Amino acid sequence: MNGFKTAMLLAALTALFMALGYMFGGSGGALIALVFAAGMNLITFWNADKIVLSMHHAREVDAGSAPEFVGLVEELSRRAQLPMPKVYVIDSPHPNAFATGRNPQHAAVAATTGLLDLLTREEVAAVMAHELGHIRNRDTLIMTMVATIAGAISMVANFGLFFRGSGGRGAGMAGLAAVIVAPFAAMIVQLAISRTREYGADRAGAEISGDPRALASALAKLAQGAARIPNPVAERVPAAAQLYIVPGLRGGGDNMFSTHPDTGNRIAALEAMAAEMGGGSGPGLAPRRPAGPSVPVTRKSRRASALDPLGRR
Repeated sequence: MNGFKTAMLLAALTALFMALGYMFGGSGGALIALVFAAGMNLITFWNADKIVLSMHHAREVDAGSAPEFVGLVEELSRRAQLPMPKVYVIDSPHPNAFATGRNPQHAAVAATTGLLDLLTREEVAAVMAHELGHIRNRDTLIMTMVATIAGAISMVANFGLFFRGSGGRGAGMAGLAAVIVAPFAAMIVQLAISRTREYGADRAGAEISGDPRALASALAKLAQGAARIPNPVAERVPAAAQLYIVPGLRGGGDNMFSTHPDTGNRIAALEAMAAEMGGGSGPGLAPRRPAGPSVPVTRKSRRASALDPLGRR
């Protein structure tokens, strides 16, 4: 059902972009809009992962520089029956993670050092499983395409404020309405796609890790930490906010203006899933730690671990 809704929303976004081109340039404008969207999607199809990782100054790690972290991703990839993605670490105190890439054969997962400091091993595994769920569901390509088209709609609408199209289509109330309504509608469609995909990735991540409660615990900690610690990348490029496992920008709530579902609703869904599965940790993972307060693991109390690839104490 989520796949059908996403297809419909993506089609609506493309149609909106073409309609805006028609309003400003007639049939020729609609054709130009379609060609422009296709060109941008082609570029992002091949280079989305490089663009996103470069924007975050992500550093690739391997079995030599981060054996425990990379080994964890490798084990989860086997469970998910996915090719091993490239693994990156972002030196940032903001606790978050994301996946990128055009398909499972050209995918990457990234986590911030803030996330690795904050979560237990089981929680890190659950978060990485969530990101592998995005890769398995091919969400990374869809979300990049949606963000690109939505940004193009806003750009064309703003361009129409200053220039008339053929037949004066860019002028008058119709042109003004397009400038105001089109970017607003594009934003709603973009955010709606992001929200539906997060629920799907939560379920996939819980299935891959075998531990829905670890993912629920991780979401609670990450949402609290992300709300407290700024994310410079998302503040500079708001479209990046939809990439992360929890909102990259402050604010939220389960409404049409949020990039993610409400964290409480996601946790409730995972708890219900845990009840269906009978609880417990996933096969091959160390037993979960006893429940306790959701507080960051301090560098003094945390042992040196490859889950902290920078080797900080």
